[in-house]
Amino acid sequence: MPGPRIELPTIQNWSCHNRGGCCRQHCIEITEQEQQRIVDQKWTEADGIPPNQSVIVKYGGLFRKSHYRLAHQPDGACVFLDDQGLCRIHAKLGEDAKPLACRIYPYAFHPAGKKVAVSLRFSCPSVVANLGQPVADQSKNLRQIARQLIPDGSDNIPPPRISEKEQLDWPDTLRFVAALDEIFAQSNASVTYRLLKALSLIELADQAQFTTVRGERLDDFLAIISEAAEAETPQDLSTLGEPSRLGLLQFRLLVAQYARKDTFAEQSSGWSNRLNLLRAATRFARRKGVAPPLQSAFREVAFEKLELSFGGIPEEAEEIFIRYFRVKIQGLHFFGSAYYDVPLVEGFRSLAMIFPSVFYLARWLAAGDGRDRLSTDDVARAIAIADHHHGYSPAFGQGNFRRRIRNLAKMNDITKLCAWYSR
Repeated sequence: MPGPRIELPTIQNWSCHNRGGCCRQHCIEITEQEQQRIVDQKWTEADGIPPNQSVIVKYGGLFRKSHYRLAHQPDGACVFLDDQGLCRIHAKLGEDAKPLACRIYPYAFHPAGKKVAVSLRFSCPSVVANLGQPVADQSKNLRQIARQLIPDGSDNIPPPRISEKEQLDWPDTLRFVAALDEIFAQSNASVTYRLLKALSLIELADQAQFTTVRGERLDDFLAIISEAAEAETPQDLSTLGEPSRLGLLQFRLLVAQYARKDTFAEQSSGWSNRLNLLRAATRFARRKGVAPPLQSAFREVAFEKLELSFGGIPEEAEEIFIRYFRVKIQGLHFFGSAYYDVPLVEGFRSLAMIFPSVFYLARWLAAGDGRDRLSTDDVARAIAIADHHHGYSPAFGQGNFRRRIRNLAKMNDITKLCAWYSR
């Protein structure tokens, strides 16, 4: 039986380089069948598993359905990660023996009517660096995974809304997605300019009604608002000015969430970790003294230093960001079921906010090393840190976070923040 028709990000490469970071960052949920299969494998001390170490954790029960996940070592690493950073299941039994969640990463699959859009998670450094085999050459393997992952009848799943008021069918929803991707495909503009133009198109779309605008008429409409967005986007981004005081406050609280490292080791530390996070959030809100390191990648740095210009975007980092936005847009990885079931307009605003957040984190990394200019490596590391949470941390789907994004949009601060922190 042929697999679903999949649409791949042709601008992206990836192959696993066995760095083991994903096995230290993520909680791997498994099905009951996978749980039983791993139990039947009878892992012992001879395989590198200590005699008192469980390999499976069961949680839930009582009023909730029971779930299973892979256990963790005391340092937070997956129980099957060995000292060389390799998977014990893979080494002993082959890749197909690993849980499906492990075999999928860093790919993400999103049904879209008659096709399945494929995206990637930039929390993997190899994705950020564009290392490995072209994704377009991996279609056979990805189609096999999609066949296991995507349920029957997925082509009947209705499309997400465009805005709070408007919903289209899948073909017209994908016309919006294509219009956004076309902006980022421009070859004669900076990534900041492309992002601000896309934000302008989104704001125009949020104000529009599509009662009778469908098909080719929607193509014409999108061409018109794309031209209007270009006319509204200034070439000199300094004319946008500084974000509002309230906008900067909301932004710092957002950055504090991106800067966290919510791995099993941190989550299992209990109330002490929660109190530390509360204290850190208070310091970010007040912006006094030094930014508290929320993970080992960061050092204490004065908040004032992080507001200075760091010399703009390194040329190679422009390419990373263009690729990042195009992969997320083509893969539908910013709205609907892929992003807390929010409409396209709201989801793109949230996606745009990762841009200034990454630059804030990159400044933090550079300043921690005593530098006042960004390197491409600073930006690459910051993208991996931020994208670990984006679309996956429950906090980003909660009401207070969504209200923060809406308020920043109303104050026109999303555009200003993007320009301000990329300077």
